[in-house]
Amino acid sequence: MTPTAATARPDLPELPLEAWEPTKTTLHLWAQIVGKVKLAATAPRNHWWNVPLYLDVRGLTTRRLHHGQVSFQIDFDFVDHRLVVRTNGGQQGSFPLQDGLSVAGFDRQLHRLLERLGVDVAIREDPYGVPMTTPFPADIEHAAYHPEYVRRFWQVLDWVDGVLEEFSGWYCGKQSPVHLFWHGFDLAVTRFSGRRAPARDGADPVTVEAYFHEVISFGFWAGDDTMREPAFYSYTAPDLPGLADQPLRPAAAAWRQVYGGSMALLGYDQLRAAHDPRSTLLGFLQSADDTGVRTAGWDRQELTSSFCPSPAELQALYQRVTAPSRTLRPGTNSTGRPPPARA
Repeated sequence: MTPTAATARPDLPELPLEAWEPTKTTLHLWAQIVGKVKLAATAPRNHWWNVPLYLDVRGLTTRRLHHGQVSFQIDFDFVDHRLVVRTNGGQQGSFPLQDGLSVAGFDRQLHRLLERLGVDVAIREDPYGVPMTTPFPADIEHAAYHPEYVRRFWQVLDWVDGVLEEFSGWYCGKQSPVHLFWHGFDLAVTRFSGRRAPARDGADPVTVEAYFHEVISFGFWAGDDTMREPAFYSYTAPDLPGLADQPLRPAAAAWRQVYGGSMALLGYDQLRAAHDPRSTLLGFLQSADDTGVRTAGWDRQELTSSFCPSPAELQALYQRVTAPSRTLRPGTNSTGRPPPARA
């Protein structure tokens, strides 16, 4: 809990959805194509943990994939703005990420590159779980790419990833990695009680696999058609009566009833305005976790890591969370609308 250079005040950029929404939509669809290649080139894991993307020092990565005897990796390089594929045989190829590259063009170039490297796989060429429905090979509408806003997005993800990793160290039960789901384009980490959840009547197979255990999930969402500003979120599943009556920290955080359940939300711009963004985010995550643990009856003592701050340290953290906020420039408020639930 002692501040270090790594925990100094971050330079969190403005990320208003309206300024880069066409780029975000295009990037989201590109990520779905890469994610579906990963789905086809990895063995299945519980809760779909084989399909997300991960942060690395230059952008997003699939990590290692397999095709026959060849291992390969696909990276979104947001430093040089290129899509890069490398194999364990020393082969590699890339193409530029640039404005005007449509979803169809990205799909075509990626499959050509994979084929040249001997690792191409067939995928279902349709967007999943998003309003856009045009098959990837036919989508010439979405072709925006603004390098500066992609860099900002990656900068935010990089910082959030670090805080979520720190928060993950406070828990010793079953827990997901910190990963980016290309379904919702949210960076998330999920904790599990170890108990099976009640079956969800009428749920599709993806949802059934995601939520067959009791979970408390946390993440960052950059906004979409429904949620017009970026926000941090947490939810407990299954949802329980009284959950939304529990207190949250900081005071700017609030509960919303969305997607059939209760979701805790803290606007990204509210966090940017905080005196201590890291402590504010950790306080929000811990308070949301506390509400879920109490309401769902999880065994707090059994699931708390030896690295978790002591009660006195947590109280000091909450005091830092209540410190006065800075003033942001006009036009940067968060609406606090909710992101969709992720597991």
